[in-house]
Amino acid sequence: MLELAVLGFLYDEQLHGYELRKRIAALAGHVRPIADGTLYPLLKRMERAGLLVRELQPGQAAAPRHMLALTADGRAALLDRLRAPDELDITDENRWFALLAFLRHLQDPTAQAAVLRRRLDFLTQPASFFWEGDRPLRAADFDDPFRQGLFRIATATTRTELTWLRETLTSLKG
Repeated sequence: MLELAVLGFLYDEQLHGYELRKRIAALAGHVRPIADGTLYPLLKRMERAGLLVRELQPGQAAAPRHMLALTADGRAALLDRLRAPDELDITDENRWFALLAFLRHLQDPTAQAAVLRRRLDFLTQPASFFWEGDRPLRAADFDDPFRQGLFRIATATTRTELTWLRETLTSLKG
């Protein structure tokens, strides 16, 4: 998720490391705070791999700043990840949201639709926690209010996402 977010945010514009970290934190929300000890080593690895470059630019009111920008290889890497996301990018909610945040960069509607269909296929498979054998469970089947809440929230979220996916797939065809 972190590398995808770096590629996605830098695809649009050059950013200073601090601004990049703020944007990633906003995308990840409270679920996954981004520590400098995680982000900056990743940026160095990505730089060594030729995905991004650092450019020293004059600061507005302070010392010069290191701005980060994608290379052509970095731009291609983002488009490759968007075109063929791995299974966790489809099934893990936080990674899915990161993918979704940048899917617009993949400008081919057919390729976008292929990614959305993978998510649709995943969401329409029975989730083992909400099934008992071959029977889907209902909120009333759980004996405590917390599991009932989990079930109700997950069901409502999934219904909303399924509706959005189907509407968006239809619009991408048109």
